[in-house]
Amino acid sequence: MKKVIIIGLVWPEPSSTGAGTRMLQLINLFKKQNYQIIFISAAEKSEYSYDLIKTGVIEQPITLNDSSFDSWISNENPDIVLFDRFMTEEQYGWRVSENCPKALKILDTEDLHCLRKVRQDLFKKDIPFTIPKLKSSDIAKREIASMYRCDLSLLISSYEMDILMNEFSIDSSILFHLPFLLNRNELLQKSPGFINRKDFICIGNFLHEPNYDAVLYLKQEIWPLIRKKLPQARLKVFGAYPSQKVMQLHNEKQGFMVFGRANNALEELSKCRVNLAPLRFGAGLKTKLLEGMLSGTPSVTTKIGAEGFRYKEWNGFVTNNPIDFANYSVQLHQDEQLWGTKQKNAEVLLEQFTVKNYKEDFFNRLLEIANKLENHRVSNFIGSMLQHHNQQSTKYMSKWIEEKNKNKPGSSS
Repeated sequence: MKKVIIIGLVWPEPSSTGAGTRMLQLINLFKKQNYQIIFISAAEKSEYSYDLIKTGVIEQPITLNDSSFDSWISNENPDIVLFDRFMTEEQYGWRVSENCPKALKILDTEDLHCLRKVRQDLFKKDIPFTIPKLKSSDIAKREIASMYRCDLSLLISSYEMDILMNEFSIDSSILFHLPFLLNRNELLQKSPGFINRKDFICIGNFLHEPNYDAVLYLKQEIWPLIRKKLPQARLKVFGAYPSQKVMQLHNEKQGFMVFGRANNALEELSKCRVNLAPLRFGAGLKTKLLEGMLSGTPSVTTKIGAEGFRYKEWNGFVTNNPIDFANYSVQLHQDEQLWGTKQKNAEVLLEQFTVKNYKEDFFNRLLEIANKLENHRVSNFIGSMLQHHNQQSTKYMSKWIEEKNKNKPGSSS
């Protein structure tokens, strides 16, 4: 049995984040190919962490900056090591390379962190986003370097694939587009019709800054325009980990209802007529919009919200103008025929996420790289160069931290 070790930045929380949902999809993909899966993380578990053991996955807590990892992973001798986001590759990549040199290294980017972070920083400074600003950022240099050090990087968004190949000139041989993965039965869920729904909805994890900004934008600019035309309208805001500043936005008189965590996001979405996602910065694929499609709930979003999807006709409307955003939202809420037409567009949009479209190509790519791993790495000279320098810097920084920790008062040494 082949073995894959997944090094998680955190323990997956599919009820809280799109990243958690994505990780479970990857785990399921490997399980169906009969891989033994070990999930490890130095993070603390929360009450919402998914019980991976019940799915047959081995869970293993690890210690950051500790050489015990080296002997452990050497004994496990995995065929594949998958890094959950580039930060874990920075921390453990050199250890994997030293102790398991034949293991295929995969980076799951989740979303392009540098794109999201640079957009966020520029937005807060009221500076327009440009590709040169992205390329000059420190976080882009770190993330792109991590991709080069790996044998393959997984991109959830076709838009981000285009940026990496066309703007950063990264060869497609070390990239693979692997979006959210849905089974056929997930695409065909029955949902309530227009008459049996009411209200607007906005949903998203509040640890994610783009989601808080979207709710604030709704509260301050868009929702007053909607309420002017629909005085009795209500908006239900759901999201994991709401802070006090989020809960303070709740105002029943304004119909702005903040509920916090949703026990079942699809169920809550299926009760509402219109899904609102006015994202002003961010990256990747937006789970809230995918779940809107799965629940049969048309969405109004921005260009950034929709950018990770390939579409000709959206299942609602896409606009960056707050007045148009409000007008489109009202139209969808009030016009049953328009609502039905837009809802049907989701069927075409969802087809691009069917797991069968990617599974065979993905494992064929892994097999191809594994069979010619040495040549694959030789052809990726930039990756080899960065790997060399990373082992001279990150490696010794980690060892310095480890020694420092040993000499702390109360340590066993």
